[in-house]
Amino acid sequence: MSKKVKAFLYNFLGFSVFYIPTYFIVINFTHLQGYWIAGTAFMISLLLAPKFQAIRTTEGEKIYMKWLLTKGVKEVN
Repeated sequence: MSKKVKAFLYNFLGFSVFYIPTYFIVINFTHLQGYWIAGTAFMISLLLAPKFQAIRTTEGEKIYMKWLLTKGVKEVN
């Protein structure tokens, strides 16, 4: 599996981990209706989820992560 595919899957899983609970929290604790529920959960998850990117370096392709809750950019195996 290529590093780009892994980075995509990490992004999807990281977003999903935040989106699903946020969706249910928004349903239960707000009076929003319709697309506003999904949109609000999407925006909160977009801000909180870590971002992964595959970058080609001189040593080969590597995956890096940036997250709001950590300082700087970290390399992922």
